[in-house]
Amino acid sequence: MKTFNVPEFYRSPIIAKVKQFRKLQDPRKKDNNPTVLDFGPVKYYIARHFGFCFGVENAIEIAFKAIDENPGKNIYLLSEMIHNPSVNKDLTERGVRFLQDTMGEQLISFDVLTTDDIVMIPAFGAPLQLLKLLNDKGIKTEAYNTTCPFVERVWKKSEQIGKTEHSIIIHGKYNHEETRSTFSRSAIDSKAVVVVRDMDETMRLSEYILGNKTQKEFEEEFKGKFTEGFKIDKHFDKLGVINQTTMLATETSEIAEYLKTVLIKKFGENEIKNHFSETHDTLCYATNENQDATYGLMETDADLAIVVGGYNSSNTSHLVELCEQKFPTYFISSEKEIENENSIHHYDYPNKKKITTSNFLSKRKNDSLSLDNPLKIVITSGASCPDSLLDAVINKLNVFLGNTKNSEEVIKNLKTYE
Repeated sequence: MKTFNVPEFYRSPIIAKVKQFRKLQDPRKKDNNPTVLDFGPVKYYIARHFGFCFGVENAIEIAFKAIDENPGKNIYLLSEMIHNPSVNKDLTERGVRFLQDTMGEQLISFDVLTTDDIVMIPAFGAPLQLLKLLNDKGIKTEAYNTTCPFVERVWKKSEQIGKTEHSIIIHGKYNHEETRSTFSRSAIDSKAVVVVRDMDETMRLSEYILGNKTQKEFEEEFKGKFTEGFKIDKHFDKLGVINQTTMLATETSEIAEYLKTVLIKKFGENEIKNHFSETHDTLCYATNENQDATYGLMETDADLAIVVGGYNSSNTSHLVELCEQKFPTYFISSEKEIENENSIHHYDYPNKKKITTSNFLSKRKNDSLSLDNPLKIVITSGASCPDSLLDAVINKLNVFLGNTKNSEEVIKNLKTYE
């Protein structure tokens, strides 16, 4: 796989060695057991897969290249390049400015743009109408377009489904940048598109597919989530499913299978091929790998989990959801959220707010931690999180816990969880 020129300050002494160890030990990526970092009174279970993916490294390389190649010019990003505050802060400190926020709200008017300005497209892509607006202003975006290739793959799948006159169901968050970009293309491919967030919303949608609820009810319940002119008595006869690339893989599969059974109920088993497009999963490889690796973490006997990433990162939030099924889980953006051994600031994703938990280590810390009775912590991160942040989290926890082995000794004795 291609390698990218990513700034060295995103790399890390500890995590780099962990990844190198696993690459040699498991070159075919068949083993999802975590790596064990044994610091004595504390053991860290590091996910088999985590951190920067192909698309993120590609985007970072392009962004820093744009800065280096255009000294003195105004450089803009259409919105956050990726959902990681540390990376976006690094870019803004180098003079890059965001034209919109992650919800598509304007931060800087497009009226200020000139043909001499540089506008980068984020890894999520951009809606066609915004690309046209920039093009009409004479701004060329091709040179610094950081759109992830795996997002573009979804767009191609959408085009294929649209050509066979299937309506498109997008499994995603309707206000997410990537979903908005995909929606704009799907609306051209199919002209009949609906976004569903989860299985619950899909089940509610099935009532309209089966004709049990009215057009008016559909327009009220799914307001802002469907294409103009969508008619439930016409556009629910042929369906295909694609997704935002960072959603839970299992949920996308469940949604597709559920919609297939709904259409079987409506048209019969013998007719299903004429009404449902069998689409292969359109999640990116990194999302799949990171989620599979998180299931590996859940096989451990850890005491708690720490997930590092941006709070508006979709793929990171799903890792949190999985970890929470087994462990007390703390979703943090960096080591700065760990105030001390007794207090951690973390993100309550379902309620979209920061909270503080006291004594998050105290239960085991008061158990007289030792080599025979270590604290066990699961650690993973989202696809847009620099490895250096995981190093910082580990180092900070070690300082609070005390009497830990030095990292050089630990790295020499890396092993996988059994």
